[in-house]
Amino acid sequence: MLRRSSPEVTTAPAPPIAAGASVVLVVFMTGESLFPSVDSALSQTEVTEVIVVDNGSLPEDAARLAELAALNPRVRLVTGQGNVGFARGANLGARLARGDLLVFLNPDAFLGAGGVTALAQALSGRPAPSLAGARIVNSDGSEQRGGRRGEITPLSTLLSLSTLARRAPALRRFEVHLEDQPTPAGVVETPTVSGACFAMRREDFEALGGFDEGYFLHVEDIDLCWRVRRAGGQVVFQPAAPVVHVGHTSRANPLRVEFAKGRGLARFFRKRAGTPLEALAALALGPFIVALAVVRPILWRLKGPPG
Repeated sequence: MLRRSSPEVTTAPAPPIAAGASVVLVVFMTGESLFPSVDSALSQTEVTEVIVVDNGSLPEDAARLAELAALNPRVRLVTGQGNVGFARGANLGARLARGDLLVFLNPDAFLGAGGVTALAQALSGRPAPSLAGARIVNSDGSEQRGGRRGEITPLSTLLSLSTLARRAPALRRFEVHLEDQPTPAGVVETPTVSGACFAMRREDFEALGGFDEGYFLHVEDIDLCWRVRRAGGQVVFQPAAPVVHVGHTSRANPLRVEFAKGRGLARFFRKRAGTPLEALAALALGPFIVALAVVRPILWRLKGPPG
């Protein structure tokens, strides 16, 4: 079972749903993309409910969410818990879900037509637990960096964050980002997919205990993919489920976001260390990984993000 969060929360009345898909969005100062994202989820015929976990919104957005939940029985709003982070907020939404399929969607991402059906098909016949990731694309339709990735290790992370894996031919096998590879013709197993949009059977998600709430923001998706595979399941990439992810719409401080990402990576490497030597290496590399992550947004401002 998922761990229960301690804060008191309030939710809109739940309709008696026994099947279908539940879309969970965790919201924090999302910005202008929020309501188009909710609309994209509601447009999916298989979606029986959209659960919006509001960790914090501007007063005008909070009012619009409350009005939407009051007018549309398919929208359920969760408020009152404060900013408990993504993993805890997503678990809170998942506990309230009635659908057989859980779809986690970033509030700055938009599901394409038939996306939920494609994700469900990608899971069909897969062992328990399994996870299906969407094809995350930019506004121009190009595949977005980070949508599908290889094995995330301390070495591959350092070489990818520093861009050495992309610049040095001898190190390219350590590049974790796979968006430069040809788009597969069908569903393929992939070590790691993006948390911007993915689906799991609800029973699989619950069996794993949901997201690890030790992550506040970022890396919880990497951790979940790793735990799915460690439990004998499969992580797959579904190219037939395009999701436009605009990104960078949140009003959250980018330095804080990158710090959380670096801290999460350091925690993940400590968690997955299988030997005392690996644990020691993870502890030693942790501060460097955090520093490298924080430096990135500064470099982006100077010369733009990596292509």
